[in-house]
Amino acid sequence: MTHRTLISAEELKALLDAEADILILDCAFDLAHPQNGPAVFETGHVPGARHAHLEHDLSGTPSGTNGRHPLPTREAFTAWLRGQGLTNGKQVVAYGGMGNAGAARAWWMLRWMGHAQVAVLDGGRDAWIAAGHELETGKAAEVLAEGDFTPGLPLVAGTVDADDVLANIDTHDAQVLDARDPARFRGEPSPNDVVSGHIPGAKNRFFQNNLNDDGTFRSAAELKADFEALLGDAPAILQCGSGVTACQNALAMEIAGIPGAFVYIGSWSEWTSDPARPIETGA
Repeated sequence: MTHRTLISAEELKALLDAEADILILDCAFDLAHPQNGPAVFETGHVPGARHAHLEHDLSGTPSGTNGRHPLPTREAFTAWLRGQGLTNGKQVVAYGGMGNAGAARAWWMLRWMGHAQVAVLDGGRDAWIAAGHELETGKAAEVLAEGDFTPGLPLVAGTVDADDVLANIDTHDAQVLDARDPARFRGEPSPNDVVSGHIPGAKNRFFQNNLNDDGTFRSAAELKADFEALLGDAPAILQCGSGVTACQNALAMEIAGIPGAFVYIGSWSEWTSDPARPIETGA
């Protein structure tokens, strides 16, 4: 059975017990302390997992004007995936903390590369522990054979850039949904933002609102009702601070049966790099 959005801890354990050919990516990352991700991984991870570092593996190089976490080139990401042993058709499972945002970024990127067999561990590492399953410590074992993964056509709607978002302010062709927390959206000062506020016309969809109290995703019906209330009939442009938690909203929309959202990868960190771009404050 192929998993393409979510996989439960019990389903993942069954795959491991059956010695299925899967690639598990631990996407633990601390936005405030980037060095903590590898340390958390070594402290304990799902057996057989490999660490996917948000800044080194799931991002390209910031230029100062392209956001904090720009996409790597497809060629660079292909090389990294092959280095993790990925082959065409292999099931990938990603998980992490912070509402599984880093895992959702990996999920979105693999679909961007045309790889359909990718899912996020529902509830992340905490769900694995809560189910009574053991963690593995230390660094990941080396992959002995490089994978032969070949990228294909994207399975996501794609990305938009700052010019597209700027034009959309006048055309209203799409609804921008901002995944940041409500305080940052309103314009209250935050150490993560050089300038406070939000893109004119945007609506706030805090990514944590997609989750239950235990960190698992809410039901498809609940998510569908929430997103339809925000979007109406308009397509979505998803953004956040730097193109990470926006991908968690993209995953939530996929679960809800509302595919086709565009992601503004540069997001607020790119938008505010040009003082000429307009900004709104308030709810």
